[in-house]
Amino acid sequence: MPIQQLSPDVAAQIAAGEVVERPASVVKELVENALDAGAGRIEVSVREGGVAEIRVTDDGCGIPAGEIDLAFRRHATSKLTTAADLESVATLGFRGEALPSIAAVSRVTLTTRTPNADAGMRVDYRYGERTAATELGCPVGTTVQAVELFGNLPARRRFLRSTAAETARVQEVVTRYALACPSVRFSFIADGRGVVNTTGSNRLSETILAIYGGEVAARMLPVYTVDADVTVDGYASAPELSRHNRSFMTLLVNGRWVYDRRILYAVEQAYQGVLPERRYPIAVVNLALPAELVDVNSHPTKREVRFRQESRLFSIVQRTVRDALLAHAPARTARRGPAVVDAPESPQDGWGRSASVSVPSGGQSGGAQQGVDAALPSAFPSQAAPLRQTLASLRVVGQIHQTYIVAEGDGGMFLVDQHAAHERVVYDRIMEQWAGRQHTSQPLLAPCTVELTFAQQDTLREYVELLAASGFDVAPFGDNAWLLRAVPPVLASNGVEPVQALTELLDAVAVEQVVMEREKALAATLACHGSVRAGMTLTTGEMTALLKQLEVTGEPHHCPHGRPTVVHFSEYQLEREFGRR
Repeated sequence: MPIQQLSPDVAAQIAAGEVVERPASVVKELVENALDAGAGRIEVSVREGGVAEIRVTDDGCGIPAGEIDLAFRRHATSKLTTAADLESVATLGFRGEALPSIAAVSRVTLTTRTPNADAGMRVDYRYGERTAATELGCPVGTTVQAVELFGNLPARRRFLRSTAAETARVQEVVTRYALACPSVRFSFIADGRGVVNTTGSNRLSETILAIYGGEVAARMLPVYTVDADVTVDGYASAPELSRHNRSFMTLLVNGRWVYDRRILYAVEQAYQGVLPERRYPIAVVNLALPAELVDVNSHPTKREVRFRQESRLFSIVQRTVRDALLAHAPARTARRGPAVVDAPESPQDGWGRSASVSVPSGGQSGGAQQGVDAALPSAFPSQAAPLRQTLASLRVVGQIHQTYIVAEGDGGMFLVDQHAAHERVVYDRIMEQWAGRQHTSQPLLAPCTVELTFAQQDTLREYVELLAASGFDVAPFGDNAWLLRAVPPVLASNGVEPVQALTELLDAVAVEQVVMEREKALAATLACHGSVRAGMTLTTGEMTALLKQLEVTGEPHHCPHGRPTVVHFSEYQLEREFGRR
């Protein structure tokens, strides 16, 4: 075929394919336009997953009548004028492709009025061609209705999923931007049924409550820090609340919902050793930073961004979320049902009703949210005291099955897993010794010969320096034999059989290193073997000392492998079980 210029309609459909992938793409573009227009209320309504109809209504500033036709032309925008403006984009939209792309693949009706206009305007487009324009009375703001999405491209429709799946994608867009903009009241209606309804009170905690329900809201911890020109704020779930996938992790950059694999991984890393393997937190984390430090023009749909100081941001986010866990997380509360709490699959409350909750705001008004909300809504219980504070006031009562320490405090009864607690203490001690290059060993009265498998020998050679730093003195002794001359003091004091300890350590660390860093894997495995075991009788003095040692560790909530150290039974739970409530 000879080279030829594409016709305008084909070029428009190709361009639309970069912006409009599915109904959720349309909703995302229109919601972003509404937010840029200063809307305080946004209503999104869809039928048949958005394929039959999408309607987005806002109360923003509207579009002047003389600029409507220009708004439907490609690369027409009020957000920037020169290429230099791309260095500091402060709006969600800026490319001028949303309306023309949507109009190229659907039948669009736009109704709009500005505050100073006596009447509004309505324009109709059919697959890229304007068909009508009339004056009419309407409220200030803009309504965009798109029907028969991909009606002129039936092949594109075949790539869409079921109505339920497409509706869920639209709902995700609405909820993410509701979390990004808690000062805006969002509502989402699917096939005539109200699904999401936020308060617009500018309190993120109330938005989380409206979207995810009270079970989640009551277990979210505030996240906040300022590091020079970077601010991180939001909420992250307490360790007892987790999900089996990453779908409940929301990352915002200057109020824009984005996906960045590394920054989201920083949030995950903050929970290392806190959550079990293949469990993920619920989080809403907003990064506020100078516009020149982020490139929002690196992805066709603006879904991904690029950072100019990504390593620094990774460290700030990881540290901030981790600090929130240490500072605010209470002891795990004993519950009926599964030990690990799952958030609802859909935004409903515990009774299966749509989680549209109205709570008195009492929050800030106008402007960007400064930091995180002061507290959760009064309709739900406030967080219990942080665990470190709780441990300081506990009184040991006794021991159950030579495994659990029973203690009482102001909040009720607490059960402490003696092995998990001591494992955390020993782990922190090992890491501190390594950081300070304090290498100590306990020589054996008589060296031991140990036969190792090929896999164990590979692990030993890989960890030879760390094993030496831990206190092991191991040397080749011919074929598969190795000579063990010294062990770490923590193993010697715990009465562990040296040969068994070394072989079990090598086997265990080979598994742990898959999900943990090498040093942490070895330290965690060593701590496990060097800690008091279940079935060991402890005196009251030993139990009290263990609680004091746990109190000053870096992460008292969990052992290095993610198991909880303390479980809390509230006074309310106890009274309810005995029929006093």
